[in-house]
Formats: sequence, structure tokens, C-alpha cells
Amino acid sequence: MKLPVNNRYDYVSINDRPTYEWPNGTRLAVCLSNNIEHFAFKAGLGLNDSAVSAPPNYRSYAWRDYGNRVGIWRMFDVFDELDIPWSHNVNASAMELYPDIVARIIERGDEIIAHGRTNSERSDGLWEEDEARLIAETTEIITKHWGRRPNGWLGPYIAESAVTSDLLVEAGYTYTLQSPCDDQPIWLRTRSGRLLSVPYPLELNDVGAMVVRHHTGGMFAEMMTDQFDEMLRLSSQQPLVCSLSLHTFLVGQPFRLKHLRRALEHIAARRDEVWLARPEDVARHVLSLPEGTVPGS
Repeated sequence: MKLPVNNRYDYVSINDRPTYEWPNGTRLAVCLSNNIEHFAFKAGLGLNDSAVSAPPNYRSYAWRDYGNRVGIWRMFDVFDELDIPWSHNVNASAMELYPDIVARIIERGDEIIAHGRTNSERSDGLWEEDEARLIAETTEIITKHWGRRPNGWLGPYIAESAVTSDLLVEAGYTYTLQSPCDDQPIWLRTRSGRLLSVPYPLELNDVGAMVVRHHTGGMFAEMMTDQFDEMLRLSSQQPLVCSLSLHTFLVGQPFRLKHLRRALEHIAARRDEVWLARPEDVARHVLSLPEGTVPGS
């Protein structure tokens, strides 16, 4: 039986790859990614406190807005206290609406990753021309407000059409977070050249854990520390990327923030054994490696 296949990458066992190290000589890169999102009021796509896809209403809009008004500022304080680098997947519309958040990101030296125009839409149902326009508009707005263009892309809902990766390369992007298929970066094929896939978590994502599976803040913190500890152990065999995804309206709530703090303190206590990095740092290092080191090169 012949099934449709994903031609973006080939199967390569993680045990059958060249070994390399991260810039500080360690084998585990830790990337903490935050999501800064803006939703249309009572229109478009969204999520509420019990479903990822739900009719938008006043309550769910206000709940999500808590993240930008309150949650992110408490999270900024935690990351500042622990001196942990951060990356932010940002809707272009949020760049225009929350200039003080953008200013704090710039002050910290954090990375901004393009996250579409708004989380009230997804790109995988668009015609190619419309998806290309969405990518171009997102890039233009983020560049205007951040002061430099983003190099990485994560679409709302990690939506991927048949041509998304092609369009990203053609728009000048060097890496994507949309292929949660590996614990290492891999190269993807596109019609216009290579696109690097940097690991981004589907499982270690607070939306999936808390909204879909109804896990508590304590359970999610335990997942974070378990993932970190086991990947640190496994990194003695090969270089790995431990990626964790956060949303400000979820873990920015005080009763969850205390558990997030605990998990981050656990990671920060072993900072000398890992590389605390941003996705663009990982991508830059991979670009410097000899051909044939990373699958797909």
C-alpha cells in the first residue's frame, strides 16, 4: 500500500547521526518560548478555558487579555530574577497594540518569532497568494516595531499548508518551529532551498496540558522538570534541544506562576551544564556546522 508522504524530510534515526556540541561545550540547549497573542473581540477563531476551538465570547476574550495586561509582566519579573533568556512568538497585531511589551522585550534582548497576524485566524486554509500576503504583512509589522526582521516563524495553531515552508524561504525566513518531529534541528526541503526546523514542543505546551488535558500548574511544572532532567541525561549520547512553550494567560496566573517559578529555578540551578539559548541562537550555530552534520544537509 502506498500512502501520501511528507517530502519535507527523510527518516534518520537519532542514533545514526554525527555528534556535535553547542557553543559553550554542552550537549543540551534549553529554549523557553513564550506566546504573545491578540484575538478579535467576539469574532474569528480562539479558545476558552475548556476548549482549544470554541465560539468566541466576552468571557474568553477577557481571560486571554489577562495575559497581556497582567500575566506577562509577572513572568518578565521571574525571568529577570533568574537571568534566563527568552523568545516570544508574537502576533503582528500585538506589536501594534502593546508597545510597552515590545519595549520590555527589546530591553531584555529577547528574540521575537513571527506568529502570524492574529490568533483569530489560521493560514492553512488560505490560497497561496493570500498566505504569502499574510506572511509579508506579519514580517513588515514586526520589523517596524522590533527594529529588525524576524528570522523564525511559528504560525497560529502551528498551521501548515502545502506551501507554507516554501513561502517562508521565499520571504527570507531561515528557520521554522512548525515540525515537532525531533529533538534535534533538521533541515527541511522546499522548492526554493532549505529551511531549518528547530524543535518546538507539542507535548510540553501549556495549552495542550492545561486546556486540553486539564493538568494543573503543579503537574505541568513536573512535566517541565522531568523533561529537562531526562534530556540532560540523554544529552550525554547526542546534542539535544529541550524546548518548552508558555502562554501568559495560563502560566501567568498566580496559582500557576508559583509552579512555573519552581520549574525555572530547577533549570537555572544547572545552567553550567546546559546552553540557555533562544531558537535563533540554535539556528545560527547549526548554520555554522559542516555540511552533513545535521539531517537534511
